[in-house]
Amino acid sequence: MAPAVGIDETDREIVALLREDARRTFADIAARVSISAPAVKRRVDRLEREGLILGYTAIVDHGAMGTPLQAFVELRFDGRTKVDDIASVATGIAAVEALYTTAGDPDAVGLVRARDVADLKRVIDLLRRSRHITGTKTLMILGTWKPYPGATA
Repeated sequence: MAPAVGIDETDREIVALLREDARRTFADIAARVSISAPAVKRRVDRLEREGLILGYTAIVDHGAMGTPLQAFVELRFDGRTKVDDIASVATGIAAVEALYTTAGDPDAVGLVRARDVADLKRVIDLLRRSRHITGTKTLMILGTWKPYPGATA
């Protein structure tokens, strides 16, 4: 990733405000960073065009969505597995919210959301179907200090 060239403190403040609330209006941002709303829009458009702002998302209540259980699943692969091939183990498994390759042990960590323990076991079995996985370790998440940027929990 290239360094952020041409990004000033106002751009950083705008990004921080959008991370707190992606639905914040340009007028609200403008008032907070002391520039006009059209100037904020131009900056946001440029930050999107240059790839600094990649998108916007909704933060949902996973319990209300039916997947209250959250776990990290550590994955260990045999030594012949290419790092770029590791992520393919999660292809087609919707319950794997993210998969991170890591340096050292383990080789990867997946963030899984499940309905209950039986559903979590099903997802782990799906992950283990890869013949390159030599072991897993599951860590159920009991709580979250700060679940997303701008959260007060």
